[in-house]
Amino acid sequence: MSKEFKMKPENRRDPRLDRRGLLKFLAASPLLTTYSAFAQEVEEVLGERLQNPSEVINVFEMEAVARKNIPPAHMGYLSTGVDSDNTLRANRDGFTRFQIKPRRLVDVSETDTNVNILGTKASSPIFLCPVGSQGAYHAEAELGTARAAAAKGHHMVLSTQSSTAVEAVAEARGAPIWHQLYPTTRWEYTVAMLQRAEAAGCTAVCLTIDLPGGRNTETQSIMMRDDDRTCSNCHTGQAKPIFDGLDMRGVGLNNPALTWDAIGRMKEVTNMNVIIKGIEVGPDAALAVQNGADAVWVSNHGGRAVESELGTIECLPEIIAAVNGRVPVIVDSGFRRGTDIYKALALGASAVGVGRPYCWGLGAFGQAGVERVLDLLNRELLITMRGSGTPTLASIGPDYVHDAGYRVPRGTLGRERL
Repeated sequence: MSKEFKMKPENRRDPRLDRRGLLKFLAASPLLTTYSAFAQEVEEVLGERLQNPSEVINVFEMEAVARKNIPPAHMGYLSTGVDSDNTLRANRDGFTRFQIKPRRLVDVSETDTNVNILGTKASSPIFLCPVGSQGAYHAEAELGTARAAAAKGHHMVLSTQSSTAVEAVAEARGAPIWHQLYPTTRWEYTVAMLQRAEAAGCTAVCLTIDLPGGRNTETQSIMMRDDDRTCSNCHTGQAKPIFDGLDMRGVGLNNPALTWDAIGRMKEVTNMNVIIKGIEVGPDAALAVQNGADAVWVSNHGGRAVESELGTIECLPEIIAAVNGRVPVIVDSGFRRGTDIYKALALGASAVGVGRPYCWGLGAFGQAGVERVLDLLNRELLITMRGSGTPTLASIGPDYVHDAGYRVPRGTLGRERL
């Protein structure tokens, strides 16, 4: 090359700046790659760009902001699946098995998303799932979540592992909430927690049955390595409020000896509705109803129970058939889009629970972030309802979804990163 064409040192660009510019472009484009190493860098840039919840255009962008704000160990707890996270991925991939079948020239000028499940009224079928230790994501913790739920008219379920007392959360919500319950190894403690939740105004208890033997959360353990804080700063001596007055030393939250008669025993000591959470197969759904459950909640704990490699949306048709309309069916795990929610409703779900997305909103912007996540999901659901010719929840049925019988491979490019 001749000397006149050689670039002078002062005119050379720092290659790092070129890469940074490319990352900024990708963060603002629909070409956000799913290749994990590169996507992580893009996500970091995206998290830096978004300074206001109104700038966030979907829940995946909210996750990017949350990753910037939430400490690695706490983000690990929120992000993890079990073993190799295959069920975590299956919860997302399962939606590709079902395709929406829209109808045209239907009057969709007025839409209605109101629900009433077991006497609980809400403006949307999108329920806020129980997620523990929300104080790890933002100082507002469960109070920020409850106030967002109140502002947007959404129903909320509070975790046994809540950072905040059930009484304070119920007051912040301003309407009856439900209480999620882990079955302890001491029945009298279970009764004490049931009675406290009922006294606080809870109208249902969601007995979680999917963790009888613990779980292997490897992603959480890996992410904890990147956190140089001392764990005792967050955890030592900080028992959850629901355990106040109870000596939890040696008491397990999950009871491996639990059987179906627990439903009847709970109904003897509480007037709350009893919902069984953690159902994944039709025979168990039938047994839950047979033993007196007031509702069935389809869940694999967000991919954090057994590494079944089966998404809950794929479990739903079998469970709907087994329940046969006798009680409401709720489903969670992996819901990130309004189209996901629509598919579940079309398959027969009465309501859909979201967990991680609103916690990303909480970690990103507090109450305002939770409200933004709910706005985004509701907007997407309404667009799907109108575009499919279904102006009301009652009009959404099995004729509006096609079961391909297999998962459609996702493309290599897209906004979400698993």
